[in-house]
Amino acid sequence: MKILIADDHDMVRETLAAFLGREKDFEIELASDLEDAISKINEKNRFHLVLLDYSMPGMKGLEGLKRAKDANEPWPVAIMSGTAPKAIAQEALDAGAIGFLPKTMAATSMINAIRFMSAGETFVPVQFMTAEEPEAETNELAKGLSPRELEVLSGLCRGLANKEIARELDLQEVTIKLHVKTLSRKLDAKNRTHAAMIAKEAGLF
Repeated sequence: MKILIADDHDMVRETLAAFLGREKDFEIELASDLEDAISKINEKNRFHLVLLDYSMPGMKGLEGLKRAKDANEPWPVAIMSGTAPKAIAQEALDAGAIGFLPKTMAATSMINAIRFMSAGETFVPVQFMTAEEPEAETNELAKGLSPRELEVLSGLCRGLANKEIARELDLQEVTIKLHVKTLSRKLDAKNRTHAAMIAKEAGLF
């Protein structure tokens, strides 16, 4: 069974490959962004299942899903993410993804899900889709921030550098620097680390 894992974070990619590579019937290929994934799909004459990171460079939301689906027809494509909410998961399914995998899934569960999807069955964790999500609007700190500023702040809270946040959001690094500067001003933070501390203490992330 040929499986393509496309993710721009080396550690995530290698960890998933290590887990899945233990299965004797899995043949794993890796890609670092959407263009690399499309190239691998064409080079290997399609995969039984393609796993795409929702936030990696080139994805542009779910546009990347359509490109990968077109390239990998008739075999399925799934979306995985460590940060996307269930609304995005539902959008991915509506757009034709065979499934949605949170990166927090246990290795054994992910292996079972991959076998399920490669057989043509749609998969999304019921617990993930039914879990209550706190509304950002209920957090006082979030009220004064734009959706983009919240995305950048999420990256700061996860310890990402400006370059990594820029790749994740498909923006220029200079744009992220401007957002960080604005966030520091709005949150009355001394620096990016202080901004992240304020957000965490407020229970925003």
